[in-house]
Amino acid sequence: MEKKRALVIDDEQIVLDSVGKILADENYDIDVTLKGGEGIYWAIKKEYDIVLSDIMMPDVGGMHVLRDIKRNKPTLPVVMITGYASVQSAVKAMKLGATDYLEKPFTPEKLVDTMNSALAAPQEHVEQGLIHKDEVIKVLERAASDSGFVRNLLELGSDALDEYDLTGPEKLALITGDIEWIEQEIGPLTPNQKKWLEHRLGAEIW
Repeated sequence: MEKKRALVIDDEQIVLDSVGKILADENYDIDVTLKGGEGIYWAIKKEYDIVLSDIMMPDVGGMHVLRDIKRNKPTLPVVMITGYASVQSAVKAMKLGATDYLEKPFTPEKLVDTMNSALAAPQEHVEQGLIHKDEVIKVLERAASDSGFVRNLLELGSDALDEYDLTGPEKLALITGDIEWIEQEIGPLTPNQKKWLEHRLGAEIW
């Protein structure tokens, strides 16, 4: 049977060791990394059948990992690894393109079942470009002046954007503070429009 290739991104070595051993026994070729940034680079440059990424990491968070992988490889399945405290974030990640999530601690059987389900799931090719320019600008301008809205963005993430007509990639760009991509798609933003995005980049990674 042909081996599947998996990339595992987690800032805990014990998780990488455990997942690596389980998947090696299941006939996977595995790459592992402790760094979200390195994981993004590998996922884009190399060929994988599936990616597992922790959602809470100190250098680059799981939402950022999901955003950049899906932008470059929209049909590559991404499974989020999460602790109890961040399960809600993992559920939100599924609305934004993640295929599934895996809650720590997990059994070998649960890991293998989740991997198999994710690999079997149809991967929708979602448009990754910015489609709703006016809606994005509305969000940015509201966030510059409405402190309650900013609080909701920080606490609720993408759920705070449900009233706006936005795609998953657009929501991911907004909640991860992706100034560079938004300006590539829209053009230069005003200092006022950048206010939320700069604030997001300075906040804790969830």
